Amino acid sequence: MTEPFIHPTAIIDSKAQLDSSVKVGAYSIIGANVQIGADTEIGPHVVIEGHTTIGNNNQIFQFASLGAQPQDKKYRDEPTKLIIGNRNTIREFTTFNTGTVTGIGETRLGDDNWIMAYCHLAHDCVVGNHTIFANNASLAGHVEIGDYVVLGGYTLIFQFCRIGHYAMTAFAAGVHKDVPPYFMASGYRAEPAGLNSEGMRRNGFTAEQISNVKKAYKAIYMQDLSLNDAKTKIAEMPQESNELEILRDFIESSKRGIIR
Repeated sequence: MTEPFIHPTAIIDSKAQLDSSVKVGAYSIIGANVQIGADTEIGPHVVIEGHTTIGNNNQIFQFASLGAQPQDKKYRDEPTKLIIGNRNTIREFTTFNTGTVTGIGETRLGDDNWIMAYCHLAHDCVVGNHTIFANNASLAGHVEIGDYVVLGGYTLIFQFCRIGHYAMTAFAAGVHKDVPPYFMASGYRAEPAGLNSEGMRRNGFTAEQISNVKKAYKAIYMQDLSLNDAKTKIAEMPQESNELEILRDFIESSKRGIIR
């Protein structure tokens, strides 16, 4: 704690576990049950509390609040957790809460995510890797976000919803049902808005893979089929890779139903 990486005005509990390479800015506060890995940088005026574990090479900007109690009236000060992976960028005024015992007991953010200013991760959310959350995107409790998801600014996601891998939401989308992998959603009550083909291309999907998913999208949304009939049609589509299998499994396991 005597290293010059720690600003003299920072308040760090003696029980906190910080790697010797961690940098902490002025007036930041770090609680007793916090663990922070190598080469993570904490800006000024950041509060990190609760049972929070943060991995390596993260950059956390000023005024972030990480590990506060969940905004859940059933919470009774149980030692639930916030777990943050590696190489994440967490911008100003973000708020990440710990989990609840009625959920999975922890809130999780994976690796290589870019979380912009004023975003909120509520209790028991699980966020994958390589996501981008634009300003003010907010997740209610128990939300699951897949890898490579992009959330437009002011996106609001209702509790227990899931967003599949490589999906994208438009500005100010209000997501009240599950968004399948590879698809886009837009609108105050979010509706399907096409395929995230540009996101797929940028992440190495071939033209054939994108074409396969486009055919599945048309079966679900553009051919006047029931969802069961659409799933049957997708199952009959030939493919060499597993993107349609991922899509079918997501739809099959949906509890809230998908946007339609």
